[in-house]
Amino acid sequence: MNRRTLLALAVGAALLASGCTGTGGSAKGADAEAPDDPAEVSGTITVLTHRTDLVQDGTMKKYAAEFNRTYPKVKVEFDGITDYEGEVKIRMNTENYGDVLMIPSVIEKKDYPRFFASLGSEAERSKKYRFTDFTTVDGKVYGQSPLGALPGFIYNKKVWSQAGVTEWPTTPAEFLAGLKAIKSKTDAIPYYTNFKDKWPLSQWTGVNGSVGCDEQATTRLAEGNPWAEGADLRVADTLLYDIVREGLVEKDPTTTNWEASKPKLAKGEIATMWLGSWAVIQMQGAAKQAGTDPDDIGFMPFPAQKDGTFCAVTSPDYNQAVNVNSSHKEAARAWIDWFTDKSGYAKDNLALSPLKDAPLPGVLKPYEEAGVKLLELDDSKGAEVKSIDNQSEVGINKPDYRQELVDMARGARKGDPDDFLDGLGKKWTETQKSLGS
Repeated sequence: MNRRTLLALAVGAALLASGCTGTGGSAKGADAEAPDDPAEVSGTITVLTHRTDLVQDGTMKKYAAEFNRTYPKVKVEFDGITDYEGEVKIRMNTENYGDVLMIPSVIEKKDYPRFFASLGSEAERSKKYRFTDFTTVDGKVYGQSPLGALPGFIYNKKVWSQAGVTEWPTTPAEFLAGLKAIKSKTDAIPYYTNFKDKWPLSQWTGVNGSVGCDEQATTRLAEGNPWAEGADLRVADTLLYDIVREGLVEKDPTTTNWEASKPKLAKGEIATMWLGSWAVIQMQGAAKQAGTDPDDIGFMPFPAQKDGTFCAVTSPDYNQAVNVNSSHKEAARAWIDWFTDKSGYAKDNLALSPLKDAPLPGVLKPYEEAGVKLLELDDSKGAEVKSIDNQSEVGINKPDYRQELVDMARGARKGDPDDFLDGLGKKWTETQKSLGS
């Protein structure tokens, strides 16, 4: 799940300027009704997916076989696409982009009715499902994520314990002290930036909402300065800068390697990385391959509390949608409903279920036991944030500015971090004004 899930946690990284015009407008407002009788639903549907690994190893075929126990007359074919964003963007200039697809980040939210069939009202679906707000336009929902994730620090519990840190840090200062203890008492790299692969740096935006424990954090991005003193992103980016400045990272960030980092963390050669709950299963798998204990892999929230409580933001993976031009909307809707409700896909990936009444996955049991408050951000202003980000060229969900911050912290470029972050805030707020936000 690595890179693609990260695209999902970067909900605002749209590229509309690259030109996806589409032809779906002819069926604007079309609905994909839930079928009444599974035995009567028929047709062959093509499901576009970024999970090429699950197509290649036969996992998706197994899901389809289970689906056919309920819907025997529907044939499901999978089209696994490696460069999902790039290729699907091109396909959507035609009507031929599968029957079911993951909504690419290139599509502006306001355009969802042009390309996708409605799954029903937000008022109704939100009673049962998480994340409906992310695909709602004018009260209708156009996509549903089959799983969710939470941002956090993946860490080697054994290494942190060897350093004498057995409780989660509650402030950035405590977290830095923990990394310093790891550096002085173990041979592990306290924190690994994954600088060269770039995309892990964009994960730090996932802190937004956690520091202030604020479900309106996205709205505050649309209306305020993300790097104001005390703002969540200011706190996050300052911590990243301090970690690097204090020499608590790998010797040369330009030589990092994402794939190689997994077994290194599993074996205790790396102590900590900021990623998300989606990465736990990968690190545990690396531990099994390395012959180390998968239970050594831990997951901790960002070191900040509100009224003595940690908070963590839940985020959707790619949202599945029905092509508005599909000739088999009923069968496509059946697949989305079954895959979301019955497939066990979220459980198989140790991920957060989109079903509100589902139990938390095992990897989040420590969160549950510690009373971490899970937040689902109000995304009603998500489209405005995307527009501000695109026009300001700040790249709030891209790695570029954080690479500059890391370079500054390690002395590879000149600059003052406060001036740098103030500059980002100025570009952001000036763009807000120009757009009338």
